[in-house]
Amino acid sequence: MALNDKAPLTGTVQVPGDKSISHRAIMFGAMAEGTTTVEGFLPGDDCLSTISCFRQLGVSVEQNGTDVTVTSPGMHGWTEPADILDTGNSGTTTRLMLGILAGTDFHSVLNGDASIAKRPMGRVIDPLRQMGADIRGRSGGTMTPLAVTGSSLQAIDYDMPVASAQVKSAILLAAIWAEGTTAIREKLPSRNHTEILLPQFGVPVDQQDGVIRLTGGLKMTPAHVSVPGDISSAAFFIAAALMVPDSEIRLTNVGVNPTRTGILEAVRQMGGEIETEDATEGAELAATLTVRASKLKSTEISGALIPRLIDELPIIALLATQAEGTTVIRDAEELRVKETDRIQSVVTGLKKLGADAEATSDGMIIKGPVRLRGAQVDSFGDHRLGMTWAVASLIADGDVDIINKECISVSYPTFFEHLHTLQNRLSE
Repeated sequence: MALNDKAPLTGTVQVPGDKSISHRAIMFGAMAEGTTTVEGFLPGDDCLSTISCFRQLGVSVEQNGTDVTVTSPGMHGWTEPADILDTGNSGTTTRLMLGILAGTDFHSVLNGDASIAKRPMGRVIDPLRQMGADIRGRSGGTMTPLAVTGSSLQAIDYDMPVASAQVKSAILLAAIWAEGTTAIREKLPSRNHTEILLPQFGVPVDQQDGVIRLTGGLKMTPAHVSVPGDISSAAFFIAAALMVPDSEIRLTNVGVNPTRTGILEAVRQMGGEIETEDATEGAELAATLTVRASKLKSTEISGALIPRLIDELPIIALLATQAEGTTVIRDAEELRVKETDRIQSVVTGLKKLGADAEATSDGMIIKGPVRLRGAQVDSFGDHRLGMTWAVASLIADGDVDIINKECISVSYPTFFEHLHTLQNRLSE
């Protein structure tokens, strides 16, 4: 069934669990001795790769839809894996596992798919080596496959060269093994799910004046984790409702951690109408979002806002094609080392759809509003590009044919089902 007849989006949807938190809940549960329970888990391909890795270390993981039980002997009781740990398409699994495995007493090898083979791991491996990690692989040990020989680790004092939650988290997880107190200094704050979640597992994290400190040698204890909906997944329906005339939708239990709500700020700068209500206080904040079709205007997105919406920039770029004026995105070099070069891939796709878009070294320049046309566009195996082009199909004149839309299952297996629900339709 075609999606491009501009039918308004109405109704209520609960987006799947937050991908970042789902990864960490499984990882920390596996590091703790005992039984951890997780509700609201995201059963997407990336998070299932994390589960697979820990099963190979001797951890029992039982999954029933969005409920998961992790029973582990603890990080000191893992067994050496008999085979390569396959991280699939997941950069989070690959990078965080490097920190987790660095302090073990055995040998392990991490490898992922063709996309992971192109993604730089040096930014994680460099600080881990400063801690004493023995990591080797292609390109001087900076590209997968990567072999990790567990070793004794020492605390470090580390200045983050770029805002990266994955780098920060890998260091913090290695620091749990390490002797002494590790300090990480951030110039710009990145998402802080690791810092929020670790204390629930018995590992205090001190945060003051942009410095994060963790003292190693503590035993991790099991916990119960409730995972809110992923705002990065919600972003696609937020954009769709803003652009498709007469739309009004509600998105329930969406995580609104302040390090992740840059998308809401950017959309409001563009004139988008979003209401936040029923915010719940907890380890991770969650809220219901109501979004209505709006007349959009251009904006500039740069600086400290970028780390807070880095994964949402593809869909923001699509929004910009329907905004009055010239939207400028800068300081987003990080997009070039995601699942694909998202700057070039987004601009290539937008141009095929008839948009006025230009790639820059660190972002994009997009002029609007423009009537988009049907075309064949490539996801390049990138789930966020796949969903961006699916949303584009809602406003384009003509059919939008998405190459490899199956990759959307990486983070949102029920995306098309939910999209049809909001269009008051049956699934394809």
